[in-house]
Amino acid sequence: MIFYIEIIKIMKKLIYFIALSCFFGFSQNQVNLEESSVKWTGKQLSGKSHYGTLSFKSAELSFSDEKLVGGGFIVDMTSLSVDDLTGRGKKSLEEHLKADDFFSVNDFNFSELKLNSVAKISENEYRAAGDLTIKGYTHEAEVSFYTKEGTKNMVAKLVFDRSKYDVQYGSGSFFENLGDKLILDDIELEVTLIMM
Repeated sequence: MIFYIEIIKIMKKLIYFIALSCFFGFSQNQVNLEESSVKWTGKQLSGKSHYGTLSFKSAELSFSDEKLVGGGFIVDMTSLSVDDLTGRGKKSLEEHLKADDFFSVNDFNFSELKLNSVAKISENEYRAAGDLTIKGYTHEAEVSFYTKEGTKNMVAKLVFDRSKYDVQYGSGSFFENLGDKLILDDIELEVTLIMM
C-alpha cells in the first residue's frame, strides 16, 4: 500500500513539473492546416519547370522562450497538384507524378519531416536539420526558417535530392543520354506555415 502511495506522489510531482515547464517557456504551436501549404518546384535541364502544391495532414512547431526548437510535419501526397498547367495537361502530369516512377502515392500516401535540431541565426531566421521520409526512405534534410515580419507565421525552404528517395523518372542518376529530357534531381520546397 505504501509503495502505491509513493508512486502516486512521484506521478503527481512529474505532472506538476511538466505543467510548469510548459507554462514557463516551452510550448507547442498548432499550425492552421487549411491555410498552410507546400509549394514544390521541379526543373528540367532545358530550363523548363513545373510547380504545384501539397497539403498538410498535420504540422506542429515547438518553441521555448519564443524561440523555435523543433517541429514535425506530415504531408498528404494524395493532394499533390500541378498549378502551372490547366485542363488535360494538368490532369496528365498530376497522374504521372502520383504514379510509381515518381512518388508511388497509392503505396506511400504521406511524406514526413521531423526536426532534430534547430539553431537561431538571427532575430527572425533559423537553420534546422531533420529526417525527411519519402516513399519509405529517410534521409537527413537541411531546412531554413524565417518568421514573416509582424506575424507569428513562418516560411520554410528546403531542397531534396529525389534520387535518394527512388524517384527515378527522367533522372540522370538512373538513366543515361536523356539530353534535354533530363529532369534535375533537386526539388525545391517552399512551405508557408500559418499559425493559429
